[in-house]
Amino acid sequence: MNARCICRFAVKCSTIELYPHMCHFAHVALRENFDQSPLRRTFKSKVLAHYPQSIEWNPFDQDAVSMLCMPKGLSFRTQTDNKDPQFHSFIITREDGSRTYGFVLTFFEEVTSKQICTAMQTLYQMHNAEQLSSVCASSSCSMDSLASSIDEGDAAPLLKLQQYNSYDINRDTLYVSKSICLITPLPFMQACRKFLVQLYKAVTSQQPPPLPLESYIHNILYEVPLPPPGRSLKFYGVYEPVICQRPGPNELPLSDYPLREAFELLGLENLVQVFTCVLLEMQILLYSQDYQRLMTVAEGITTLLFPFQWQHVYVPILPASLLHFLDAPVPYLMGLQSKEGTDRSKLELPQEANLCFVDIDNHFIELPEEFPQFPNKVDFIQELSEVLLQFGIPPEGSLHCSESATKLKNLVLKDLVNDKKNGNVSTNDVSMYELLKGSETIARLQALAKRTGVTVEKVDFSASLGEKEKDLKLHCEEAELRDYQLNVQLREVFANRFTQMFADYEAFVIQAAQDMESWLTNREQMQNFDKASFLSDQPEPYLPFLSRFIETQMFATFIDNKIMSQWEEKDPLLRVFDSRIEKTRLYNVRAPTLRTSVYQKCSTLKEAAQSIEQRLMKMDHTAIHPHLLDMKIGQGKYEQGFFPKLQSDVLATGPAEIGRSLSCVSLMYLCDLLERIWSHGLQVKQGKSALWSHLIQFQDREEKQEHLSESPGEKALGWDRFSLSFCYDNLSLLLVLPLRHIQNMSEIKTDVGRARAWIRLSLEKKLLSQHLKQLLSNQLLTKKLYKRYAFLRCEEEREQFLYHLLSLNAVDYFCFTSVFTTIMIPYRSVIIPIKKLSNAIITSNPWICVSGELGDSGVMQIPKNLLEMTFECQNLGKLTTVQIGHDNSGLLAKWLVDCVMVRNEITGHTYRFPCGRWLGKGIDDGSLERILIGELMTSASDEDLVKQCRTPPQQKSPTTARRLSITSLTGKTAKPNAGQIQEGIGEAVNNIVKHFHKPEKERGSLTVLLCGENGLVAALEQVFHHGFKSARIFHKNVFIWDFVEKVVAYFETTDQSLDNEDDVLIQKSSYKTFCHYVNAINTAPRNIGKDGKFQILVCLGTRDHLLPQWIPLLAECPAITRMYEESALLRDRMTVNSLIRILQTIQDFTIVLEGSLIKGVDV
Repeated sequence: MNARCICRFAVKCSTIELYPHMCHFAHVALRENFDQSPLRRTFKSKVLAHYPQSIEWNPFDQDAVSMLCMPKGLSFRTQTDNKDPQFHSFIITREDGSRTYGFVLTFFEEVTSKQICTAMQTLYQMHNAEQLSSVCASSSCSMDSLASSIDEGDAAPLLKLQQYNSYDINRDTLYVSKSICLITPLPFMQACRKFLVQLYKAVTSQQPPPLPLESYIHNILYEVPLPPPGRSLKFYGVYEPVICQRPGPNELPLSDYPLREAFELLGLENLVQVFTCVLLEMQILLYSQDYQRLMTVAEGITTLLFPFQWQHVYVPILPASLLHFLDAPVPYLMGLQSKEGTDRSKLELPQEANLCFVDIDNHFIELPEEFPQFPNKVDFIQELSEVLLQFGIPPEGSLHCSESATKLKNLVLKDLVNDKKNGNVSTNDVSMYELLKGSETIARLQALAKRTGVTVEKVDFSASLGEKEKDLKLHCEEAELRDYQLNVQLREVFANRFTQMFADYEAFVIQAAQDMESWLTNREQMQNFDKASFLSDQPEPYLPFLSRFIETQMFATFIDNKIMSQWEEKDPLLRVFDSRIEKTRLYNVRAPTLRTSVYQKCSTLKEAAQSIEQRLMKMDHTAIHPHLLDMKIGQGKYEQGFFPKLQSDVLATGPAEIGRSLSCVSLMYLCDLLERIWSHGLQVKQGKSALWSHLIQFQDREEKQEHLSESPGEKALGWDRFSLSFCYDNLSLLLVLPLRHIQNMSEIKTDVGRARAWIRLSLEKKLLSQHLKQLLSNQLLTKKLYKRYAFLRCEEEREQFLYHLLSLNAVDYFCFTSVFTTIMIPYRSVIIPIKKLSNAIITSNPWICVSGELGDSGVMQIPKNLLEMTFECQNLGKLTTVQIGHDNSGLLAKWLVDCVMVRNEITGHTYRFPCGRWLGKGIDDGSLERILIGELMTSASDEDLVKQCRTPPQQKSPTTARRLSITSLTGKTAKPNAGQIQEGIGEAVNNIVKHFHKPEKERGSLTVLLCGENGLVAALEQVFHHGFKSARIFHKNVFIWDFVEKVVAYFETTDQSLDNEDDVLIQKSSYKTFCHYVNAINTAPRNIGKDGKFQILVCLGTRDHLLPQWIPLLAECPAITRMYEESALLRDRMTVNSLIRILQTIQDFTIVLEGSLIKGVDV
């Protein structure tokens, strides 16, 4: 069978992996219940592909994913069965306690293999034969758990039932279940569900998606980062944008599961009781037919435990193959799927005296014996009720009606699928409206139907209800916002209770150990919390609960984290909780008020709701848009109803653009991670930044050892003016130099800021891993600063960490240059002449002006007889252009420049500005100044630095064919043909269009697209050069600008006469504008040559959207017949019309020209 894909995405440390899930019928294994018909049986599922194939530090758990994506196993359906897609989530808890969340959308695809269809029919024939044989032996038979009493002599009802419940290969269409799954380290449930639903809609839609599915999957795998704490992020699905957000460092941790559903399912009273059982670490078993309900209740309750964490077995969805886990004699929180028609009495559960059984579907719980009540339970429930009622949610839950509970108890899975709330809503229209009025649930139902493509019967409320229809998208956004606000307000109420109860816990923490090592060694024998004193200080009504709670593992872990915080960075939950206690003490100066039994309501509800609303209403970051990938021809084809076989090669690794998203979004994580690593296991804390303290001590030691009396940079480093590379023989000094640059930056006031600036600078120089390795090479210093167990003294882990940092060198970062925009930076420039054909030294006075994205250096005189100079100016950003020229004085005033090299002395970025033209009167085009377009030179590896330090071989002139076609010194350059020229103009325009369709932060240099080697100016020059009758007339060079000036002279001296008066006005306006622009360029106070003037004309015409008007004027001017051959492109009407249409495609874009391109030209 050519099995179809079932996809799984996985997010690990701000990168996402895709795991497509596929199944072979040949590997199917029948499970239990052979009495069931084959279509009701379950089969074994299998993972067949995942992307990337492997991650060394986080291996793919194939068995766990297979079981949890399809806990019941693979299933089949026919066209008569319900095949609506179903969403559920799961969680994988690793040995170290870390959690990974999975989000699954299961749907059905048509089986195209005749072998499988035939096998299914054979299974039915065998099943029916067994049923018939049982009729002969008994008066009743069992089929699909449906009991039918049949007389021996009357088999008609049985035959009729067999016909109804059978599979015929010629009559029925067979479908098989498939799943797509997204896995993340954080519970971004809402965003993941939206993305998966859009993927599914793209597969089932009649129209193919805008891009191949690989583009969207690749985007979320490699180009969508985790949103920073306290920020929101928008990324793009197949059809609509998807929004996710993360709480700030001082807020409650992320929780994306809607608590509204948990309270609706259980009711407030029941949920508080179950919550109390979880706090006391009893055995909690959740029971429901719906997997997502199990996850919603489990995650909802554990989220409310803040600042504590569940420390025992946590399996919200227990696969059928792991039912023996229920026999474990330890606390657990597990979820079990109930089967059709199975009630509580049929379950055989051990340890029932300590078991809290939660029947979610029937709104029913069984509590353990001797169960203490949560402190201030009545007041607590009252406060929660007020919050729920504000959002239109009844505190008793949506299943308080016993009639609806009875109906739900007997629902089969098919009914649950049809009901978009999984049985949570009454079928009566009016009562449902009254129940849901004001809670936005109706909008949520409609939204779910729209997202999944499922048709839902509309609830028709008449006009008497006074409800006007609103935009569905608006409803969805409002409903999601209300869910987020409800979530955070409910959690604030729970967190406030713990803040009140444990406001003075720190006073009872026993910190006997002097260092972490001894504390860890004697941990089991030490008493860490004065329980007796703590309980004696608490209100009496609290004691039954608190006396049991402080004996739990979660409380012991909480106290351990508090003790550990004196040596290590404080646990995030503990840090937030302690800050809340400090805030409470500010409002309650008298300590005794904190320990009374008087109930104090939460006062931060409004503030919490506002903070999350601000994040969701205003996006902080936008991820890179999905885009076309370099895919093989013939793959990625769309076939409605089938998830395609994905191209593994394009999904195996991420693009270089991932570094761009790192530099703008995730760089702060890298800085934080390095600080945490350098803070681990310190002997003594010195300053606010452990990394900066280490760097400074390293610097002091190196300077003392070297006894540097002169500038260490000049002594240790050699400069090669041709390659602009550093030669160094002292890696330690290479580390010290960036430190000195950072120390000289007066803009940074703190050690933490200096450390982050150093990280940014090292990352931009592609030396971060090398610098840190050199820093740690001083083992004496490392041993002096860190204890034996510190991360930096664990050799294997440290080397792996440095190795992974090397991968960051694959991308050009500008994370230092783009942030510190006001600092003064030293630059070094080198002018490289073509010595064989020109004087290296000239008698005139040369000058240079360097421009970048942030400004320009201004005109600077170059010292005579020198080709190299250094200058300092405010950060120019990424360099874009160089203006170079001279005043034409003296005898040796003609200068043939190969290129100009400019290097940022702090970041090490080197730019090359090709020229290959003469500067001087009476030679070339007579230009005394030229505008050169820069290109960033690629960094060399450490092994190549030695080679770069030597003088390189004679470089080829970087000039393009368009220049040499007229001004080539040899005259032997091959000219492009008409087809190549037309292709070049199309490519140049297309590059500009693509530039403006990219997100603004991803756009490159527009100057390069206009004036670069393959830019629009170059392409238009090729058009104008084609068919020139002669490049030289009477030993004088002829340039495009000569033709332009002849056209202007013709228009200015000739009156135009046309039959149509409107055409006269339009054309008159066009040639007047053209003449005005040309004259403005000619009269500009600049010594620009003829080619340079044509470049300015094209740039201005592009900016002001005039090129499509000017081209026909030039093509129809009589001067063209004298200067161009009849075969020239400009004399071919069809070619000219085609050129005009191509240029019109950039008319809608706002083009901003760099100041250096049009300086001095006033139009």
